[in-house]
Amino acid sequence: MKIYRVALFGHRDLDAHELVERRLYPIVKELIQTKPYVEFFIGRDGEFDTFVASVIKRAQRAFGKENNELILVLPYPKKDQEFYEQYYDAVMIPDCLANTHPKQAISKRNRWMIEQCNLLICFTEHESGGAYTALSYARKLKKRIVNLAQK
Repeated sequence: MKIYRVALFGHRDLDAHELVERRLYPIVKELIQTKPYVEFFIGRDGEFDTFVASVIKRAQRAFGKENNELILVLPYPKKDQEFYEQYYDAVMIPDCLANTHPKQAISKRNRWMIEQCNLLICFTEHESGGAYTALSYARKLKKRIVNLAQK
């Protein structure tokens, strides 16, 4: 079975909850309803990540989880991992991060997520920070991109 992978990135602080939800929910719904299997890759490094995870969980409750998974991709082990394992469908640390220094782990994890994905969904309003760096890398790799901050 072909797996369709979606990576999600956004700025640490999020002031546009309603806008993100209004634009993201229909995309998630369409992916769940049209793709044989979807993996949503997400981090947990800011307000965007936690909010988007809740939007995806709500879509899963409405349209089912049979053909999709919300996967938390961690850069390194975290002390609250048991909590994460209960909330997300899966929690993983990519093998490529095994001997990575923690200061480089997040950016290396982000690059890995982009390399794996078919679609990048992001919310980037300014040209700085980790979300913008992820967006730039996705552009370089010619990935399909939806920036929820743009119409």
